[in-house]
Amino acid sequence: MRAALAGLLVSAGFFGFGLQSAEARMVPQSLAELSAKLSPAVVNISTTQTVTGPANDSDEGDLDGQSGQGDDDRGGDGDGDSANPFGQPVPEAPVPPGTPQKVQSLGSGFVVDPTGIILTNNHVIEGADKIDVTFSDGTTLPAKLKGRDEKTDIAVLKVESKTPLAYVRLGDSEKLRVGDWVMAIGNPFGLGGSVTAGIVSALNRDIHAGSYDDFIQTDAAINRGNSGGPLFALNGEVIGMNTAIISPSGESVGIGFATPSSTIAPVLAQILEYGEMRRGWIGVRIQSVTQEIAETLGLPQAHGALIAGLTAGGPGEKAGLEAGDLVTGFDGHPVREMRDLPRLVAETEIGKQAEIEILRGGKVKTLTVKVGRLAEADSKAKTKEKPAAKAPAAEKTKVLGLDLVTVTPDMREHFKLGVDVEGVLVLEVDPTSSAADKGIEPGDVVIRVGQANVRSPKEVVAAVDAEKKAGRTSVLLRLLSGSAPRFVALPLK
Repeated sequence: MRAALAGLLVSAGFFGFGLQSAEARMVPQSLAELSAKLSPAVVNISTTQTVTGPANDSDEGDLDGQSGQGDDDRGGDGDGDSANPFGQPVPEAPVPPGTPQKVQSLGSGFVVDPTGIILTNNHVIEGADKIDVTFSDGTTLPAKLKGRDEKTDIAVLKVESKTPLAYVRLGDSEKLRVGDWVMAIGNPFGLGGSVTAGIVSALNRDIHAGSYDDFIQTDAAINRGNSGGPLFALNGEVIGMNTAIISPSGESVGIGFATPSSTIAPVLAQILEYGEMRRGWIGVRIQSVTQEIAETLGLPQAHGALIAGLTAGGPGEKAGLEAGDLVTGFDGHPVREMRDLPRLVAETEIGKQAEIEILRGGKVKTLTVKVGRLAEADSKAKTKEKPAAKAPAAEKTKVLGLDLVTVTPDMREHFKLGVDVEGVLVLEVDPTSSAADKGIEPGDVVIRVGQANVRSPKEVVAAVDAEKKAGRTSVLLRLLSGSAPRFVALPLK
């Protein structure tokens, strides 16, 4: 799916969206007055950067996610320049490999403060040597980058103007409903000042673009060059920044995505104050709750974020959180699914004492955690090293499609296990078993079965038998894979 996504737009601002009556939500006969009022605050953004070697034609754009930017689906939004507005490459004389070249690209943005604060997508200006902003009256001003946030694809620019600039405000995207009318203004294909309209098709979309996905889906036409432009509610407030599309061709097919203003506002505020985004952190590793895991926890349906592990000495551990706790709320907000928690924690003020609601042993508890600051340079969990071809001989116990052995010094060395790792080692996995389907591999370590910590294969068998006698249809295993803990539910029949 990532190969089909394309960087388009993002917006930020202040809060205030909220048309209350049904009549106010009806689309007017014409959007002419609204677009005329808002267009002066929407800008075209052109960038220039120097690249070495045979560069791709910047006019091709990258809305299909295939821009040569590695795994980043939202690279530079090269959509053609004024001499070639429709994105068709201009034939040029061959350039010898290794020769520095100037590459230009276009995108969109919008003014959120009359002093010259402008929002756009980070991928529109990423790597740029020079950024120019062109207004609807033809005025062009150089822009400086005040700060950016790669995780939400938001960048904040500043231009110097002798007179106050027309600007727009951010609305409250939390009040959006599926079916509400929206309007986009941007710079598709370098044409500039193009207005499209549609409705909100869906909310809270996860398009696998990052850790904080919470996109607005719209059928308002968004194309190459719209990146960084605003998505407006009919009261004239910005409720989103158009950021991505799904399209086989790279052009609009009626499925576009905008970063909601609720995500943009805190990023804008922190960049203006600190020059960077400072995110909250509580030191927990979480995973999604599948229906099978929900059944082992006695839940009627899957919801919440399951804590698989905690950072030693981190805020979560200090607050009394434990592996196996199910987080259902944070700082007054519900946690309906796993991806809700990282976003809520990230947007929480660093140092705040926040209440976190958990389900433990079938009982609801509320703890207080002091939010720390996320170190963006934190490395990901180490992956498991591949062991030598043949493991040492050992007496195996078969259960749930797993061949289990005691962790001996030889096994610890063979599977590169840390000296502090305790549990039962998975030596082999039946390739036809549910355990194999759930991704359990040789070298994983079973730490807990149900509510019982285990140190030997016999303890695993005893814990599994106890779950069967209790009438369970599935059993919850806590595993350690490399240094990453996780929970897996396996059927007992």
